[in-house]
Amino acid sequence: MRTLYSIAIAFFALGVRLAAPFNGKAAQLRKGWRHWVHRFPAAKIQGHPTAWFHAASLGEFEQARPVIEAFRQQHPDFKICLSFFSPSGYEIRKDYNGADIVFYLPPDTRANARRLVELIDPKVAFFVKYEFWFNYLHTLKCHNTRTFIFSAIFRPNQYFFKWYGSWFAQHLKGFDHLFVQNEQSLQLLNGIGITQCSLAGDTRFDRVNDIARQAKKFPAVEAFLAHTDAPNAPVLMAGSSWEPDEANIKHFLDRCPKPIKTILAPHMIGEGHLAQIEHLFSPERCIRYSLLAAHPDTSLKGRDILIIDNIGMLSSLYRYADIAYIGGGFGKGIHNTLEAAIFNIPVCFGPNHKKFQEALGLLDAGAAKTYSRPDELVDILNLWVDNPEARQQAAAACRAFMQRNLGATKTIMDSITTL
Repeated sequence: MRTLYSIAIAFFALGVRLAAPFNGKAAQLRKGWRHWVHRFPAAKIQGHPTAWFHAASLGEFEQARPVIEAFRQQHPDFKICLSFFSPSGYEIRKDYNGADIVFYLPPDTRANARRLVELIDPKVAFFVKYEFWFNYLHTLKCHNTRTFIFSAIFRPNQYFFKWYGSWFAQHLKGFDHLFVQNEQSLQLLNGIGITQCSLAGDTRFDRVNDIARQAKKFPAVEAFLAHTDAPNAPVLMAGSSWEPDEANIKHFLDRCPKPIKTILAPHMIGEGHLAQIEHLFSPERCIRYSLLAAHPDTSLKGRDILIIDNIGMLSSLYRYADIAYIGGGFGKGIHNTLEAAIFNIPVCFGPNHKKFQEALGLLDAGAAKTYSRPDELVDILNLWVDNPEARQQAAAACRAFMQRNLGATKTIMDSITTL
């Protein structure tokens, strides 16, 4: 079975190389893999114990970051290596100063696994959520590296739990411990004989809590919210919106009987899409953040929609909101709900949320609502706009939900120390 798996990995790597001339991400991945052994800066970690953290992409890195930083604080003698599978993670965090080496994970062949483990010589290795590379896991076990996975989540339809999944499941037994997000994952693992596992929760809660404590202030946003047309109107913050989200928000605003101010942070901020948003909502109602920031004396009369045309602001912008709308629910899936929920505001999103444990938790807690049709969104948001008490009840549920789920990082670090 290992031979078949290794052949599949080789074909995957070949596919990336063939796609590289036509696909930007494949080209970045191929560049990251090229001559990786000779470019690996092993001298940076020689003579020190090392810890290896692996994250698939940027989202998984955000889950890993609290543990990386806690590990660094508790074990300052260790050097830290951080690997990414996806260019979207590596390219954004390649200069992350919490790690001594940041690199692309080479394809999971037997030879690459042996070479990389020899170069890093990790005393401990951490994987995040659902990263299972079986040649690397096998090699780490042979190397006597203590190996953990955290913020892991398992579902019944995964191959580990199928009749043909015993070879894959056997590798899970190689982990010294698996820290899972929910009770279902724990029961699934126990059902196939994996007992070195425990419920620790999701480290993203700790990460967004850290981000919220460091949230930035934006004078231009504050000026927009304070302008005299409706200084006390509730604020709707729409984060990572796509075209269907924006059309549905427009549908709501046309039917909202009370004044409301909207901050819209679209997922794509290209000029064409920004112009499309302005046309959709009416240019007279909209103002771009960059314009207002550059010219604070710009008239805001009649403008009740602020379009964020910068990146890196969203996680701090939720501090200004009374209600949050999370985009992506009519596409591949909703974006980060926790960045909004940590500010104790009710959250709304579209139907494609069922694979997101935190979204389901917010719904169960009464802190969020979901919709499929535009008129449903009108009913949800009008309830929160018209009825401050209903909004406050949802906010209180949000606060309680977030508080219940903080602390995964401490649980993991305490357990690792014991283990």
